[in-house]
Amino acid sequence: MDHVWRVFENDKEYLFKHFKLEVPAESEMSAGPDWNITCHGYMTIDRETSTAIIRHDRETGSQKSAN
Repeated sequence: MDHVWRVFENDKEYLFKHFKLEVPAESEMSAGPDWNITCHGYMTIDRETSTAIIRHDRETGSQKSAN
């Protein structure tokens, strides 16, 4: 059985083979042997590789400064 990542964005659930975080994240143990990861950012989906990428910024992945 292949491992999958369950990613929730708003009220929608996605399944991915790979997951890449480019933002700070926190983790917590769930009721079973699994762990949950929480983060805030913008998700990009690479459908060819089944990868979810979470970034600070929609376009570049770099955090924008507030001026």
